[in-house]
Amino acid sequence: MLSATSASTATANTSAAAATTAASDANASQDRFLKLLVAQLNNQDPMNPMDNAQMTSQMAQINTVTGIQQVNETLKSMATQFTSLQVLQGSSMVGHNVLVESNVLTNSGGVTSGAIDLTGKADAVKIEILSPGGQVLDTFNLGALDAGRQSFDWDSSAYTFTGSPSFRVTATLAGQAVDSTSLARDKVVSVGSENGAMTVQLQGRTAVAYDSIKAIL
Repeated sequence: MLSATSASTATANTSAAAATTAASDANASQDRFLKLLVAQLNNQDPMNPMDNAQMTSQMAQINTVTGIQQVNETLKSMATQFTSLQVLQGSSMVGHNVLVESNVLTNSGGVTSGAIDLTGKADAVKIEILSPGGQVLDTFNLGALDAGRQSFDWDSSAYTFTGSPSFRVTATLAGQAVDSTSLARDKVVSVGSENGAMTVQLQGRTAVAYDSIKAIL
């Protein structure tokens, strides 16, 4: 993964190379067109010369194609520069805790934290902490909760399994299931870019897309 500084340098080099390639392609297209046009003029029938309107139309077409190519390259360059700027701004997240959409928890100093987003009110909410193999390690009965975000902490100091724990949410209202979104708390260790998009490297998991971050704590 690229760091913020290396991402900026790589972006500048990529933008320069793209601009050079775009200019070269546009010049090559115009050169080919002019050669073909000259060949047509040299070999046209003197009794039936090329119509001025036809010549003007051909010139307009090559100008339109060249213009579209230049616009496309400009947009690509702008998108690359935007990603670089986003990475530089995102570097301020390093060291902060965030919430990411996931039910896989990160053990940090013997404490594991997560949250749930309830789509509606629930009269019974239960959270089960699971081992990597699916064994229930602990259970929280949170009782009745309103819609919205609710956080929880679990003492993971005695956790000895290989791999990360996860959690499962059961929320009901009058016996009917209430939808929820599982969120895990993790720490940002670096930011970078991949395939033109900003990525965030977290302490306890692989890199995630920036739009996977639901809150910065």
